[in-house]
Amino acid sequence: APKPQAAALQVAPEVPAPSPTVVPPTLSSAPATAVAVTAGAAAETDVRVETQSVLATFSNRGGRLKSWKLKNYKDANGEPVELIASDLAASQPLPFTLSASDEATTATLNSALYVVSGAPDSSAPIVGTTTLTFEYRDADISAVKTFTFEPSAYTVAFKALVSRGNVGQSVAVLWGPGIGDSAGQTTVKPEALYSVGGKVTRVSASGIAKQPSYLQNFEYVGIDDHYFASFVLNPGAASVTYSTLSIPPPAGSKATARELVAYTITPPRADQALSFYVGPKDFDTLASIDRNLTRAINFGFFSVIVVPLLRSLQWIHGYVGNYGWAIVILTLLINVVLFPLNHKSVVSMRKMQDVQPEAKAIQERYSKLKATDPARQKMNQELMALYKQRGVNPASGCVPILLTLPVFLAFYQMLQTSIELRGAPFMGWIHDLSAADPYYVLPVAVAASQFVTQWMTPQAGMDPAQQKMMLVMPLVFGFMFISSPAGALLYWFVGGVWRIAQMQLTNYMIGPPKLATAVPGSKARVKRVGQGKTDAAAREE
Repeated sequence: APKPQAAALQVAPEVPAPSPTVVPPTLSSAPATAVAVTAGAAAETDVRVETQSVLATFSNRGGRLKSWKLKNYKDANGEPVELIASDLAASQPLPFTLSASDEATTATLNSALYVVSGAPDSSAPIVGTTTLTFEYRDADISAVKTFTFEPSAYTVAFKALVSRGNVGQSVAVLWGPGIGDSAGQTTVKPEALYSVGGKVTRVSASGIAKQPSYLQNFEYVGIDDHYFASFVLNPGAASVTYSTLSIPPPAGSKATARELVAYTITPPRADQALSFYVGPKDFDTLASIDRNLTRAINFGFFSVIVVPLLRSLQWIHGYVGNYGWAIVILTLLINVVLFPLNHKSVVSMRKMQDVQPEAKAIQERYSKLKATDPARQKMNQELMALYKQRGVNPASGCVPILLTLPVFLAFYQMLQTSIELRGAPFMGWIHDLSAADPYYVLPVAVAASQFVTQWMTPQAGMDPAQQKMMLVMPLVFGFMFISSPAGALLYWFVGGVWRIAQMQLTNYMIGPPKLATAVPGSKARVKRVGQGKTDAAAREE
């Protein structure tokens, strides 16, 4: 953890201030020297605080947080999910560890046994605002740590007042390391993030190694993983330092190392309270605190489309009560809305398929000419004349697809990031829409639907080798989809079945392909003059 400066921090509005490498505080089991304790506990005890949303456990040793469980979210064993990493070495600091300007004070603050006051009844959730206080005092150091809880929030207000020799001390507050969630799909690695001026900046582990410290006028600052986050809300002109911790996998395991991120924040004033949010990256929950806080959910480039889709999914779920069926229904509704564009695309590709024999005959007459030969322009002119005569626009088959692409990409991104799907069952063997299909049924079904779709799609302008390659692509995608969340695969499968049905309907509406043939005996005569340059090209009737 960083060693905070006694002077007030200055705000760097644009460029983060550089900072030396920070070493986490060294924790010990007892104060560095024997002192006369005037306010301290005789034994180590735990204090439990339960709200409507959280089960929190504190230790009076250091007045730090040992456990923070979310009652509304479950882990792989069906228990409330734990957001404090519990599998770390004892030397790793717990959340709300303090770092003072010298190591001796830091060691005392985090190893002393505090006197606890305001502890609520642990047998029932609190019903009103509750303040939990930890106090320690000896001949040299005085420390008071207060935690204020609201009955229905994922937030806790924290204040630390530390003095030494009756002189107030500025201290930094450490959260870390990491978020303890290990259930559901976790394709998003833990990262640091902060918001300044309404813009969220995300910092990966490699970015933290390059620059661990920032000094800004923050709107919020903290860390997150796929579905959960720890933020300090509205800290103002604070200093924050990030650090990383890599936990190797168990011996013999094929899993990769687990990366955790910690952060240490120094408020601009020694007596400033900090509001910590430790909870789910749920859109409505974050919006109820601050609309800008929803930007912490990484919905990607098409976030403006993702939010309405998420609202629609939630609305449908309110009626059907199952997110799997909500995905199916919303996918069908979107395809109904986009039916005219998709229909136009298929019709355009059919028209291109109808004129391919004539177009290919034109291309063959010029096939022996070099690409730089001016006579090749004649080929393009003949092709455009053919397309105009037959009412074909080569681009009209692609444009409708491009217009629908943002919607489908946004939908897929929503299904990848929305916490609503975490642990949500569908039917049969699908018990978690955020996890991969354990029996690979959906990846195979998606690949099969794509194969049928590709086989039915008019292959205008493709040579046989290209057509074979396109038929192999569904198999490639099938292997890529093996580790994808079941909810996203359900969306792809329903969309694939819809496209097959739509192509059948389109073929019924416009009839079978009407393949034209080139005029028998038509030739191209190319006259060359000097150094092989083309002078003219004409068609013999």
